[in-house]
Amino acid sequence: MADRESKSKQKRMILETISNQTKPAEALKEVNLWAEKETNGLIKNLLPPGSVNDLTVLIGANALYFKGAWEEQFDISYTEDNDFHIQNCNSVKVPFMTSCEEQFIGVFDDFKILRLPFEQGGGKRRFSFYLFLPDAEDGLLDLIEKLASEFEFLQHKLPSRKVKVGTFRIPRLNISFELETSSMLKELGVVLPFSDIGGVAKMVDNESLVVSKIFHKSFIEVNEAGTEAAAATFECMGFGLCLDDTPRIEFVADHPFLFLIRDDLSGTVLFIGQVLNPLDM
Repeated sequence: MADRESKSKQKRMILETISNQTKPAEALKEVNLWAEKETNGLIKNLLPPGSVNDLTVLIGANALYFKGAWEEQFDISYTEDNDFHIQNCNSVKVPFMTSCEEQFIGVFDDFKILRLPFEQGGGKRRFSFYLFLPDAEDGLLDLIEKLASEFEFLQHKLPSRKVKVGTFRIPRLNISFELETSSMLKELGVVLPFSDIGGVAKMVDNESLVVSKIFHKSFIEVNEAGTEAAAATFECMGFGLCLDDTPRIEFVADHPFLFLIRDDLSGTVLFIGQVLNPLDM
């Protein structure tokens, strides 16, 4: 997360790259080292070779780093490989985390939503990880379209109470993604920054300044984050539960789904993505 200190580092990085514009290799290395430091070593080589040249006047860099421990951690000793169903009726073996503790789960037509809260620090933010699971193995596209069409979906349909669970499994994730986004932004109608009539030139005394490329790189890891739930998990799996007839919700994320990390107090979404194959990241 970008705090005041890291924000000031971003500003200094921009000024330093301006002074180094005649040394593209040094400027590229400096930006990459800054991004690696700001993301605790997770993002390496943000700018690929050749992306900075003698015509480069300004480099704008931004980093967002998030690390959170689950409010209720998973017991790693119960993690085991199971099938994750991918396209064309194929499947891959993936480590799945499991628990029988009550969970924040919302059940809707054709999909379910899981909320996993993170431990809260001393600040005024409250972060959670959300997993949007379609009922159908091939239902992710329909789910994304549904979420995009309902303007206030995230405000009104996120789970707020815990329910008892039956079979509960979510895959361990280690996600890395990179993309050069300029062509995509132009297709979406964001064209002014890439033209000489845009507002970028106002940042410096250079009327011909335009944005040439925008590089994006992200990394997200989701794992057990400890083994503190061992005793409770073992107790939960005991025979005494046979007397409990409370309806239980099944939540098995063994096919493509959508996820996001959100600040529940402000509603700000920090990360969002889809998982088609946990092993193909």
